[in-house]
Amino acid sequence: MLLQCVAHINGYFITVDPHSEECFFDRAEAGTKLGLMFETVEGGFLDIEVRISGPDQKVIYQGEKESSGKYTFSAYETGVYHYCFSNKMSTLTPKVVMFSMEIGDAPKGTVGAVNEGEAGHIKLEDMIRELSGTLTSIKHEQDYMHVRDRVHRSINESTNSRVVMWSFFEAIVLIVMTVGQVYYLKRFFEVKRVV
Repeated sequence: MLLQCVAHINGYFITVDPHSEECFFDRAEAGTKLGLMFETVEGGFLDIEVRISGPDQKVIYQGEKESSGKYTFSAYETGVYHYCFSNKMSTLTPKVVMFSMEIGDAPKGTVGAVNEGEAGHIKLEDMIRELSGTLTSIKHEQDYMHVRDRVHRSINESTNSRVVMWSFFEAIVLIVMTVGQVYYLKRFFEVKRVV
């Protein structure tokens, strides 16, 4: 009984090649709460095009050049919903995208919970469902923060290595200039004798 209250969640890391599109599908009943959370982890300017469409191919959400996002909606009819990530704007760089799809419970009244007649059990199930949703939300936030930490750590390490390389370059230029000036001054004050 407790397992029926837990929402179905799938989390993935995918690579979307340049000039390509990757699509994923979820089947849901009308009124079911669906959610998509995504984050571009690697590649180019960390942007991706996102499109969510319904069973009738009607576009529910479309975003261009987004690095991360969350989108939650209710299924307006029973059928297969499409989540597509497009990298068609990129010519060279593949993108790595972390995303998770969440399918909530079917709307109340479809299973036979109303016919049980025990209000206490229904209230307890609702509380467990709410707790499960909150825990899922916290897990999504932790995943999001972990990915953000990894992206920012990569940026910081890259910047640090560039600063170190530039410092070495400046030190070498300074040493070369010092040796050059000493040599030039030594030649300037050197007395030439004709024998």
